Amino acid sequence: AGGDGGSPVPAAPGRAQVFATVVDTFLEKLVAAGSYQRFANCYRCFYKLQPEMTRSIYDQFISQLQASIKEEIQEVKDEGNLEVLFNSLDKIVEEAKNQEEPAWRPSGIPEEDVRSAMVPYLLKHRSYLRKVLKEKEEENRKVAESVLTGRNRIAELQQLIQARKHAWQ
Repeated sequence: AGGDGGSPVPAAPGRAQVFATVVDTFLEKLVAAGSYQRFANCYRCFYKLQPEMTRSIYDQFISQLQASIKEEIQEVKDEGNLEVLFNSLDKIVEEAKNQEEPAWRPSGIPEEDVRSAMVPYLLKHRSYLRKVLKEKEEENRKVAESVLTGRNRIAELQQLIQARKHAWQ
């Protein structure tokens, strides 16, 4: 159990978990805000006549309210496919952790946004084209040398042919 890499670091809770926690916290605060004391104060006359019945009505009201809110939120989650979207977002964030370049955000000025997105790409493309141009220029230089060497060889052979022709005549 010493600890040279055995236990993994616990992962941060996913967005679906965070959403569920937020909803639960909201419900707790809602119930706290609508405490029995406040409910009894609103219906003071009824509370004085039948305190047990008031408590029973309050308990039913709160449980129905919680159930209704949970049901509505579940419908929103189902209709919006939130579980899948949250998991997808978690996956995107996890993949982005290894990204070296900062994430792009729009400035609100289209010209600047296009420029900021295009200029790095165009600079990379320009350096690539310059590299290809240098390679092609080097290749052309070698071909030109080869052509010159071939011409010189042809000229030498022509002179040799002329010399042999004169010698033969």
